[in-house]
Amino acid sequence: MMEAKATARYVRMAPRKARRVVDLIRGSGVLEARRRLQFSPLGATQTVTKVLNSAVANAEQSPGIIPENLVVKAGWVDEGPTLKRYRPRAYGRATMIRKRTSHITVVVESIGEEPGGPQS
Repeated sequence: MMEAKATARYVRMAPRKARRVVDLIRGSGVLEARRRLQFSPLGATQTVTKVLNSAVANAEQSPGIIPENLVVKAGWVDEGPTLKRYRPRAYGRATMIRKRTSHITVVVESIGEEPGGPQS
């Protein structure tokens, strides 16, 4: 089985929000995953779509891989570094605002017959 992986690092989005979108496509075929992302109202869909398309393009670099036979084998979102900003509050105080970043990874796998495999 052939695998291909793509990662988007330091995405300015909270990991919690991106995980909801990655959970939608995990385990589904690439065409179905693209359809789900296209019609999902969640904000992280555009970024996850780019990562999915990149993983499919990486898989197509191997000979004999057909994009329709690819399945999203795994997908996960790790937490990146947090940007710390401060907001003024009452009585001269300041409150820290945490702007979180994410590392989004998608792994696709070929499920079809590969040329040159075992012959019956």
